[in-house]
Amino acid sequence: LGPDHPDVGLSLNNLAGLYETQGQHAQAEPLYKRAQAIYEKAFGPDHPYVATVLENVAKLFRATNRGEEAEKFEKRAAQIRATRQ
Repeated sequence: LGPDHPDVGLSLNNLAGLYETQGQHAQAEPLYKRAQAIYEKAFGPDHPYVATVLENVAKLFRATNRGEEAEKFEKRAAQIRATRQ
C-alpha cells in the first residue's frame, strides 16, 4: 500500500490506541501523530478521520496530565466536526 496509504494511517491509529490502553503512552504518541499526517495528506486537514485522531491525541494528553495541549487538539477536532454537520 505504501507508507502514506490511509489504511496504514488506520493501522497506526489502532496500534496507538492499543499502546495507550496498555499504558505505553510514549509509544502511542508518535503513532497517532503519523496517522494524523497520513490522513491530512490523503483527505485534507478538515476530514472527520483527522478529527478522530485529534480526539485520540487529546485523550492521550489528558491521560498524561498535558491538559493545555489536549485542549488545542480538542478544539481543532470540534471545529472539524462542526463544519461537517
